[in-house]
Amino acid sequence: MEEQEFEQVQQQGKLKRFIKETGRVLRITKKPDWTEYKSLLKVTGLGIAVIGLLGFVIFLIKQLLF
Repeated sequence: MEEQEFEQVQQQGKLKRFIKETGRVLRITKKPDWTEYKSLLKVTGLGIAVIGLLGFVIFLIKQLLF
């Protein structure tokens, strides 16, 4: 019984710590302005395009070799 109670107390402590850390992160974060948002979109789009192009090149090499 004591071991189960100890584990339950540990779980409650972990949950309280998680909620506290989540609140801290939410207080620190801010909404990006329009220029920051546009630059983030560009970088994300470029990353998606590079990964897609790499996948397409690998597909073409596979088709040509086999």
